[in-house]
Amino acid sequence: MKNNKKLVPYISLKEEDAVSLAKYYSDAGADELLVFGFSDSDEEHEKAIGILREIARVVEIPIIAGDNIKRMEDVKKLLYAGASKAVLNYTKQDNIDLTEEVSKRFGKEKIAVSVDNIKIIADNKLLITDCVDEIILLNPENEAVVSDIACQVEAPVLPVWNFEQKVDIKNILSIGNVSGVSASELNGMNVDFMQIKQECKQAGISVCLFESSIQWSDFKLNSDGMVPVIVQDYMTDEVLMLAYMNEEAFNHTIATGKMTYYSRSRDELWVKGLTSGHFQYVKSLTADCDVDTILAKVSQVGAACHTGNRTCFFNKLVEKEGAVTNPLKVFEEVYNVIADRKENPKEGSYTNYLFDKGIDKILKKVGEEATEIVIAAKNPDPEEIKYEVSDFLYHVMVLMVERGVTWSDITKELANR
Repeated sequence: MKNNKKLVPYISLKEEDAVSLAKYYSDAGADELLVFGFSDSDEEHEKAIGILREIARVVEIPIIAGDNIKRMEDVKKLLYAGASKAVLNYTKQDNIDLTEEVSKRFGKEKIAVSVDNIKIIADNKLLITDCVDEIILLNPENEAVVSDIACQVEAPVLPVWNFEQKVDIKNILSIGNVSGVSASELNGMNVDFMQIKQECKQAGISVCLFESSIQWSDFKLNSDGMVPVIVQDYMTDEVLMLAYMNEEAFNHTIATGKMTYYSRSRDELWVKGLTSGHFQYVKSLTADCDVDTILAKVSQVGAACHTGNRTCFFNKLVEKEGAVTNPLKVFEEVYNVIADRKENPKEGSYTNYLFDKGIDKILKKVGEEATEIVIAAKNPDPEEIKYEVSDFLYHVMVLMVERGVTWSDITKELANR
């Protein structure tokens, strides 16, 4: 996986559709995102950080980000907003001077540098070797320049053409020590990343593609020669629909990363979303114990059901009342209630009292509840901890809503760790 060559679309944070573009790239098979803000002021920089945070919330792939870095705090903001690497601009001496400090503070693996000529690399070769994980090579003249630079440095090189210059992606990726490529051919919502990867694979280039550990011949088929597929939202585990695959649909799904079924009523192959735009992008496929059913976890665009409902399963038949105990669902439901109180204040609400008093009051309560946990932990009865932790988490969620942090942000950060 580490040696796979990357397809890396380029996004400017000044683009109006930056977030939707990023979501498409992540779902459609891009390997990383290269994001630049081009801010001229602190106000623009804060706006760019906000957009980067929105992008990080909707993508599942690493983000390499750069924007008007002047001090270590700016690198911290990029990384905390969701970037996997921050890009130092090596056309600026203050960014070069900052390299060692931020590399020691955040780790070499979190630092990339952008350069536009070989002299900058030669002048700072030792610093780059010791402190930098990747070199972003901006608008090289040709493949020979890329090859020349790549063979002179230890850090992998990601060449970037952010204008309309056409490049041969396969030739670039064939160069040793080139980690990937970013070019105009990889930008836009009509790019078929999986097809490009298939072409790269045929050319002998190692890329990240879906490969099933179970062959179609190993499945136990039903009387129609098909396998039923249960489809879930990969984020929420909500069951979206049930459909069927034949061998062609299965192979097409693996090759394209888009859920493809066989329509028994129309007697034809069916790429979900091809007419409606409501594609299902594969996150995982899992066979059951008998190898006769597939569970697909997907990123669903729009509605899964032809009725316009998010899920096909909306006709409730029976339900036993009881408290929801799924941890994340409970957290999300409580969080949503708190968020609703902020948007729609309710007289006499303690939550609204906290919001009205402001951030200092909220922080004071968080601190008090944290202390209560410490005290409870010293007592022999563990039940007391349960109540204090619950109080603490409630006040933390008030703080999260106040500062615009979601449970999705928290769980993604924990998963990254």
